[in-house]
Amino acid sequence: MLDSFRGLLWARRRQPGDVRYWVELAHERFQPDDLLRQAVEAEEAGFDGITCSDHLAPWWTDETAPTSSGNAWVWLGAAAHATKRPALGAGVTGLIHRYNPVVVAQQVATLESLAPGRAFLGVGSSEAMNEVPAGLEWPSTGEQLARTEEALTIVTRLLDGETVDFDGRFFHARAAKLYVRPPRRPPVYMSAFHEGAAEVAGRLADGIWTLADPSKAPKVIQAYRRSCEQAGREPGEVILQAVFSWAPDDETALEHSREWKGTMVDAHYTDDVHDPAQVYRNGEEQVPDAMFKAQVIVSSDPQAHVQRIRMLEKLGATTIVLMNVSGADPHEALRVYGRDVLPALRS
Repeated sequence: MLDSFRGLLWARRRQPGDVRYWVELAHERFQPDDLLRQAVEAEEAGFDGITCSDHLAPWWTDETAPTSSGNAWVWLGAAAHATKRPALGAGVTGLIHRYNPVVVAQQVATLESLAPGRAFLGVGSSEAMNEVPAGLEWPSTGEQLARTEEALTIVTRLLDGETVDFDGRFFHARAAKLYVRPPRRPPVYMSAFHEGAAEVAGRLADGIWTLADPSKAPKVIQAYRRSCEQAGREPGEVILQAVFSWAPDDETALEHSREWKGTMVDAHYTDDVHDPAQVYRNGEEQVPDAMFKAQVIVSSDPQAHVQRIRMLEKLGATTIVLMNVSGADPHEALRVYGRDVLPALRS
């Protein structure tokens, strides 16, 4: 009966105003083989899309919680083979240094050829913890955005089928072109935490990806839509990302997710903070439990998850990304979402 119900969820057509629900799987916390199992379970649960973090380093050290940091693009190829239906892509790939934009375009085109109709690319400016160990002198926020814009220009032109010559301040291309050209062009969504990045997304990307923070998301979304209008483009997807932890009791759900507090310190996205131990300490010192629980869905009650997600939908999302940080039992958390949360959201 449950399998039949899931089949109906997959078969239903998306109507105007419908919200899609994606799950984000955490390379920072779980080993790649475990994440592949989670991807299969997420499809069985009925998620519309599967995305994964793209990190070189986690937000903490082994002394504080289990760590991992598998390569997102190698893993996405495996996930394309292991799953059949959900949208699939990185959320998000930093474009400022570690990845050459020509190669990024090649990667997502290859993923689309392996998973036809399913691939997407999420891009952003990354964090110092992922770029400084790879050799970058961490730039100012203005340079971060300028690097992202140059790289995104190259990526989108290649995906549009152009042969690209490009001479920028930071990136260059010489008669670059893609030789894997799937029939469908994968969409590109840009991460934006502030209005300047949202403006670039409105001009160059197919949608915006931002945190589901009621105090910040409306301004970012408004700036994105305004930029689309000025560029003569229709607004694309509005993707809001939240984080959830489920466990059999609330205390366990909190204790097995608190290592993610470092993700809630704004300076970790803008400043040269690249030591995971320092990232963790900053999170513990600057993010009280009450603040963490206010922004992360931490509960043993599936209905509490439903209520919080419905509140986020009111911010104007077309897609809600739910990052599974349920360290106590990520597999059971996905089953709970498939059995209790997603059906209630879609009812």
